[in-house]
Amino acid sequence: DLYQCHCSECRKTTGVSANAGFIISEKQLEWLKGQDNIKTYIKDSGYRVDFCKTCGSVVPSPASVKPEMMWIPAGLLDNPPVMKVGNHLFVGSKASWDEIQGSANQHENLPPSIDVLL
Repeated sequence: DLYQCHCSECRKTTGVSANAGFIISEKQLEWLKGQDNIKTYIKDSGYRVDFCKTCGSVVPSPASVKPEMMWIPAGLLDNPPVMKVGNHLFVGSKASWDEIQGSANQHENLPPSIDVLL
């Protein structure tokens, strides 16, 4: 399942109400080309953004709470598998105009275990 993060860091990085992504094992990701175009920016808060220096697209990056896992931005995929949003994260800090729809789990912050996102 996908998750959507509603924290202010994701909003400011993407310009949208929630950042959609999913987590996979680092072993499941195979870079075909372009790693030399990836730049990393880490804010003072520790929030990390990996992006393509050629086109500006956000790219997969190590999951902050479990580095052997990779965060995959859902909007990056040309042919995404059929998925649904299973969890909403950081709903306690969502924007006032952000109206969460559907029946997915809502977490005030980050769930106590990242396993809920796998």
